[in-house]
Amino acid sequence: MCGIAGFIDFTGDSSLETLKKMTSSLAHRGPDDDGFEIRRFSDVVVGFGFRRLAIIDLSPKGHQPMINELTGDMLIFNGEVYNFSEIRKELEALGHHFKSQSDTEVVLRSFQEWGTSCVSKFNGMFAIALYNPTANKVQLFRDRAGVKPLFYYWDGELFLFGSELKAFHQHPGFKKQIDFDSLALYFHHGYIPHPYSIFKKLKNYHRKQTGNKSQK
Repeated sequence: MCGIAGFIDFTGDSSLETLKKMTSSLAHRGPDDDGFEIRRFSDVVVGFGFRRLAIIDLSPKGHQPMINELTGDMLIFNGEVYNFSEIRKELEALGHHFKSQSDTEVVLRSFQEWGTSCVSKFNGMFAIALYNPTANKVQLFRDRAGVKPLFYYWDGELFLFGSELKAFHQHPGFKKQIDFDSLALYFHHGYIPHPYSIFKKLKNYHRKQTGNKSQK
């Protein structure tokens, strides 16, 4: 299952301790390993956290966040790319070398080779966060059907993202303000449809919801 969590904080107040708390709240999604990376700049701090459920490559070589030593790209990836073996062969033919047997490394190398257009090659279910130091960007990607959950919060100074809402509650900058328009949707439908959420400034891009099931 795995879980991702992270932030882009333009106040610079977010810490490694906060990132660990956010990530630890998702321990049930990934009991096999955890990982954390912080990048501090003059005007912003970026944090990526990961909880791992090892499925494809059970070795420590599948540890995340995974960093491309050639480009500096940093990636956390929740999900599975079913056709990663075929993509790996294509990348190897282009001169890429791999250290692991994981689909995560294939995803990371795909961004190096094809940029963000590589997502169109992925057949699977996934939520991905990528930090590209060359472009100085953090980008989020979700599978077409929204099978893997992805939530994000943005208040103009703080951007949070994660696999579950509970990760956001661990960040002191998260403002828990009820969105009454979303509450009205809940009373009308019996659930809150994506991309809305019970909280203001928070979006839900998990489409796997029916009836009165709660957001997870």
